[in-house]
Amino acid sequence: MVNEHTPIRKRGSLLERASEQFDFRKAIEQTAPVLPKGFVAKPVPAPVSEAAPAVAAPVAPAVVAPVAPVAVVEAPVAVAPPSPAAPETGPVVQPERTAAAPSAPRAFTGRYGRVDRELLREAGLIVPDAPASELSEEFRIVKRQLLTEAMGGESGRPLSRGRMILVCSAQPNDGKTFCALNLALSMAAEKDLEVLLVDGDFAKPEIVSTLGLEPGPGLLDALADPALSVESCVIRTDIPGLSVLPAGRHTHSDTELLAAAHGRAVLQGLLDVNPSRIVIFDSPPVLAASPASVLALTVGQTLVVVKADKTGEAELRDAIGLLSGCENIQLLLNATTYASGGRNFGSYYGYGD
Repeated sequence: MVNEHTPIRKRGSLLERASEQFDFRKAIEQTAPVLPKGFVAKPVPAPVSEAAPAVAAPVAPAVVAPVAPVAVVEAPVAVAPPSPAAPETGPVVQPERTAAAPSAPRAFTGRYGRVDRELLREAGLIVPDAPASELSEEFRIVKRQLLTEAMGGESGRPLSRGRMILVCSAQPNDGKTFCALNLALSMAAEKDLEVLLVDGDFAKPEIVSTLGLEPGPGLLDALADPALSVESCVIRTDIPGLSVLPAGRHTHSDTELLAAAHGRAVLQGLLDVNPSRIVIFDSPPVLAASPASVLALTVGQTLVVVKADKTGEAELRDAIGLLSGCENIQLLLNATTYASGGRNFGSYYGYGD
């Protein structure tokens, strides 16, 4: 359960310490083409001969669909020769050309729900509108780098499918649901975003119950029934900017439904419905269930939750290998203990004094 996880604390950055504890570079070298960046150490380039200069590995540019220019051709206006018998005509007025209207979010067709704030406190989660805390400050840092990649990155070009983020872990009980919920709650505080939290842990869904929302149809129902709109299954909460998509009715063919052409179209549609939407998937543990590896083929960013003093390096390498369908993998160190003299986010605002 998410309330069993200790709040995240750190001496350095969450993922800097993950890199210190786990030799992530070896995992990357053995599981190409994984290209972690952001919080984790960059891959070490292969050794080259003395005769040849070292060349940095090229970074795949974000895929941006080119917009074909629209050619505007004005029809020539025929002018009749002057004639004494013909009356003088007024000037010919060309029709006004207007720019195409920008895409807008589609009308909401789902249902509404109220999040139980008391359940959030009991689970140790971020509570909206509460004073700043260590936990909220930690996830502000985590979300900022993810949003930077999703919305433009250092190059100014959005990462392909970067608005889709997969949160997973190698094994159960590493805190991936705890982190997915906090990440969604933190991102929902952004002024110009809509956050959709998808419960992709189909065998053991916890998102809806943890938030105190009413269960109902969800993603698996929309994948199994092409006539059912996935947007009609979305729950818009009373937390501004936060919506939830339940897991739906359990089936033994969840992986096959996700991998099918209809499944890929449904997942892509979650992005297309709103250009300002961030989609966060809470998936099953990578080494315990197969849907995570299929979802990794769809998302643009993957966040692997590593539990301090529990997740082994061999497990981490195996998990990264199964997630290699996503080229942007980052680590999040969870359940660390407080170190005296270390950085203590939140204390600046009076928390923990």
